[in-house]
Amino acid sequence: MAFTKDTVSPFIIGTMRLGAWGAQFKTKQLESYIEECLAMGLKDFDFADIYGAYTTEGDFGDVFKSNPSLRYKIRVTTKCGIKMITPNRPGNSVKSYDLSSKHIRNSVETSLKNLNTDQLDLLLLHRPDYLMNPHDVAEVFSKLKAEGKVVDFGVSNFSVSQFDLLDSLTPLVTNQLEISLQYRVAFENGTLDQCLKRQIVPTAWSPLGGGAFMRHSSNPRIQAVKVAAKALGLKYEIEVDQVLLAWLLRHPSGIIPILGTSKTTRIKSAKKAIDVQMTQEDWYSLWQAATGEEIA
Repeated sequence: MAFTKDTVSPFIIGTMRLGAWGAQFKTKQLESYIEECLAMGLKDFDFADIYGAYTTEGDFGDVFKSNPSLRYKIRVTTKCGIKMITPNRPGNSVKSYDLSSKHIRNSVETSLKNLNTDQLDLLLLHRPDYLMNPHDVAEVFSKLKAEGKVVDFGVSNFSVSQFDLLDSLTPLVTNQLEISLQYRVAFENGTLDQCLKRQIVPTAWSPLGGGAFMRHSSNPRIQAVKVAAKALGLKYEIEVDQVLLAWLLRHPSGIIPILGTSKTTRIKSAKKAIDVQMTQEDWYSLWQAATGEEIA
C-alpha cells in the first residue's frame, strides 16, 4: 500500500526505544504491542537499521517469523545511511553518513533479512550525506522498486534544496523531520511549505520535544509552554501531551507524529488529540509561549 495522506495512520509507531535502547521487549511482548497498536487502527511502524545498535529490526523479525500474519497487517518503514561505531559493525571506524548505491543496496538486503520479510513498504535516507551522488541514488531506488524490494522512498532530515535535488530524479513520498513546539525550524525554513506544495506527507520525530514538556525544567520557555498547554488542556478537556500533539495536527500539511513510547496506554491517550479542533488563536498562543515573543 502506497504511503499517502489517505493511507498513512494518524500516528506512526516509533520502534527506537522498544528494543536494546529502551524497553528491551522480548518477542511475545513485541507481538502483544503490535496487536494492541493494530487494535487502535495504527498500522505504520518506523524503524532504522541502526536502532538498538543494529538489533531492533531483528527483534521484530523474530515476531514476524513466529507470527507471519502480523507482518502484512502493518506497514514497515525503515531508514539507512548512518554508519555507527558498535561491536555489531566492526568495520565502521568513525560515525559517518553513507548514501552510496552500494551502501543503500546492502542496507536494504540486510533489513529485509533482519525483518524476515521480502519487501519494505517505505525506505528513508536517514540523514543527508554530503558526498551523495543523487543520480546513483535514483538508479538504485529504481532497481530496488523494480525488484519489488521497496514500495516507496523518502528522506529524513533533508533540507529543501536536498529534497528538491533528489526528488527531481526519483519520486519521494515524505520527509521525516524533527518538529515540535520545542523545535520549530520546519515552520520557518521552508520544509513544511515544500510538503504543502508537493502534497507529500511530513512525519515528525520527537513531536513532544523529547519529553521536555513532560519533565521538570527551569527553562522559562518550557515553563511558559507548560502553563499555556495546561490552560488549553482545561479548555479542550485533554492533557498537556494531547495539547502538544493537537498543535502539530493543526498544521495544514498534515503532519503525522511518530510516537516513541513503549506504553500502549500513552498511545491510546494520544489519539484523543485527533478530535481536537484547535483554534487559530490558541495555536498562536502556544507559539508565543514557546518563542517568548509576539509574532511580528
